[in-house]
Amino acid sequence: MALFTGKGDKGTTKLFDSPPGVRVSKSSPIFECLGQLDELNTLVGWCRMAAPKDFLVVGKEIERLLFEVQQHLFTVQAEVAGAPKSLSDKNVEEVSALINTIEKELPEIKTFLVPGGTEFSARLDIARAVSRRAERRLVTLQESGERAVSEASRAWANRLSSLFYALGRLVNHRAGIAEQPPRYD
Repeated sequence: MALFTGKGDKGTTKLFDSPPGVRVSKSSPIFECLGQLDELNTLVGWCRMAAPKDFLVVGKEIERLLFEVQQHLFTVQAEVAGAPKSLSDKNVEEVSALINTIEKELPEIKTFLVPGGTEFSARLDIARAVSRRAERRLVTLQESGERAVSEASRAWANRLSSLFYALGRLVNHRAGIAEQPPRYD
């Protein structure tokens, strides 16, 4: 397969479900959403490369957990691109349970927290912010009527930023780094 065909040079491309000969403008909300999901997937890969090899989350290596997140992101991307794929309610339940389990290990939060701590937690903070942007693009796409995105995929995307937030806090907590609230000065 060639790295490029030149067919998109005029600002159009095809989707999985494009009828023969029909091309879609790259300015479509579909491609904005796909771009945000791709950016997030790449960022999760960057986080994964910084993951400590012996860091376990609910008995699973964090690197493996982040790889599974990437696999789910590919499924959401395929759905957005028109493939007959989507995440399931089970995927939403699993990530929800994971967040709840992580939260039990952490001190209660009563305020916003300043991002940072370790380099790894800072990367997870960036992933959290980008995942929120990707989720907003999923919602925008759904509301545009240009593409329906399953309720389960949208719910999973909503949980994803919470997962990154919980993971970042967990990394700092286990490293003994005190959480810092903003001073608002």
